Amino acid sequence: MKNILLAVTGGIAAYKAIDLTSKLTQSGYDVRVMLTENAQQFVTPLAFQAISRNHVYTDTFDEKNVSEIQHITLADWADAVVVAPATANTISKLANGLADNMVTSTLLATTAPVFIAPAMNVHMLEHPSIVDNMSRLRSYGYKFIAPGEGYLACGYVAKGRMEEPFTILSIIDDYFKEQLNPKTFALQGKNILITAGPTVEKIDAVRYFTNRSSGKMGYALAEAARDLGANVTLVSGETNLSRPLGVEFIQVMSAEEMFNAVKSHMQEMDIIIKAAAVADYTPKTVLNNKMKKQDGNLTLEFERTTDILKYLGEHKEHQYLVGFAAETDNVEEYAMGKLRKKNADVIIANHVANSAIGFKSNDNEVEMFFKNGDRVLLNKESKKKIAFKILHEITSRWES
Repeated sequence: MKNILLAVTGGIAAYKAIDLTSKLTQSGYDVRVMLTENAQQFVTPLAFQAISRNHVYTDTFDEKNVSEIQHITLADWADAVVVAPATANTISKLANGLADNMVTSTLLATTAPVFIAPAMNVHMLEHPSIVDNMSRLRSYGYKFIAPGEGYLACGYVAKGRMEEPFTILSIIDDYFKEQLNPKTFALQGKNILITAGPTVEKIDAVRYFTNRSSGKMGYALAEAARDLGANVTLVSGETNLSRPLGVEFIQVMSAEEMFNAVKSHMQEMDIIIKAAAVADYTPKTVLNNKMKKQDGNLTLEFERTTDILKYLGEHKEHQYLVGFAAETDNVEEYAMGKLRKKNADVIIANHVANSAIGFKSNDNEVEMFFKNGDRVLLNKESKKKIAFKILHEITSRWES
C-alpha cells in the first residue's frame, strides 16, 4: 500500500478533493489530508476524515502526538504528495520557499514526489509571475497536472479547471507503475525539440492556405516528454491549443519560419520529433494587398518549401530523428519510403483518413517503423497515452 498525502488549498475546486480522496482510498492508497485555513471556507475536515478514515491536519501547531513534529512526520510518511486544488497563492509561496501554514511547511520538508493540480482563473494562470513560479517549481522537480478547459466559477469558459479526480488518480497510478520501469528515467535532462500543428502559407493580405492538423499529437508529445524529465522545445504552428506549461514555446506561421526555428536549435538537441504538418508548397508571389476577383479562372504558381525532415536527416550528427507520416492510403509503403529517403531513425505512421484517429481527433493509432527493422503497432488510445508509449519505444533504442 502506498501513502498519499493530499494537500487541499483554498479554491472552489476544493469540493473535487473530496471525490479524489474517495477514489484514492478505494484504489487502495492510504490517504491523509491537509487543509489550509482558506480551504476550510469551502470544505470541512470532517468530510475528509470520514472518507479517508484518518485524522485531517489543519494547523502546524496542533500537535496530536507530543513525541512527533507532525509536519515532518507527514513529510517523511508520504510516498507521494498531491496538491489539489493548488491556488495561485500556494504555488507562489512554494516557489519562493515560504512556509506559513501546515501545507507549505510540510511540502518544503518532504522528499517525496509532489504533484500539483492548479485551479484558478485563466488570466491568473497565464500571469507572468504564476508562469515563472510554476516553471521554477518544475525545475525543482515538482510535477504539474495541467488544468482542463471548461466553465470556471468566475463565469469564464477557459483553461483553469482543476483536472478531474479520475484523471489525477490515473496519473498517480501510472507514476507508481512507471517506477518499476527503468525507461522512465531515460529522458531526464535530455534536450528534445518537437514540431506541432499546421503551417500557414500566405497568398495575399487576406487569404492563405493551410491544412487540418490540430497539433494535438505534437502537444501531447511535448507534455509527455516534459513529464519524463526532458528539456522540451516546442515549435508550433497556429493551433487552438493552450501552450503547454514548462516547455520552451516558439510560435511560427509558415513552413519557412518553422524551418528556421528548427535549424537554429537542432545542434543542442538529443532528440528531434517532427510531428508538424508542414506545407510542401508555398505561393511564389505573395501580394501585399487583397487580390481582387476577376472574370475567369485563377492560376497561382507555387514553389517547393524546404523539406525540414530531409534537411535534418542530411545534417544530423548525434541527434535521434523521428518523423511522422500522415497518410490516407498505402501507409506502410509510404512510411518505409520516407524512413529511407529522409535518413530518419524512426517514422511514425498514422491513417488520417480514419476520422476516429485522424486530424482533430483526441485518439490515435500509429505504427512505428524503426531504422533497425523493428516495427511497433500502438493500438487506438488517447493521444496523451500514445505519446508516452511513443517516447518509451524511442528511449529503449535511441542511445544505442
